[in-house]
Amino acid sequence: MADLTSTGSDDPLAPTSNFAEAAPQRAPRPMGGQGDSGRYGQELHSVTIRARQRTFYIDLKQSGNGKFVKVSEKSRGGQKTTILFDIEDLPAFISALQEMQGKL
Repeated sequence: MADLTSTGSDDPLAPTSNFAEAAPQRAPRPMGGQGDSGRYGQELHSVTIRARQRTFYIDLKQSGNGKFVKVSEKSRGGQKTTILFDIEDLPAFISALQEMQGKL
């Protein structure tokens, strides 16, 4: 299992090698009716992934506490789940996803 406590020195926003190529089709999400700020902070960038009966939204946001990533999943039935993590933890998440992809 990947060690999620380590921090990487790489640029957390740099594209990854195989993950970006193998990812499902992505389309930018239109900005919502709240302008540039919403419940969780100002939206800087957003990616939508449509996968079978679910839609995933990955948002880069900024608040008074700094930048963070918000990942939301919405099922066909309308249930929504959201996780938030600091931008400093993004390399650990990318590494863990790449490890999972290597096990396929």
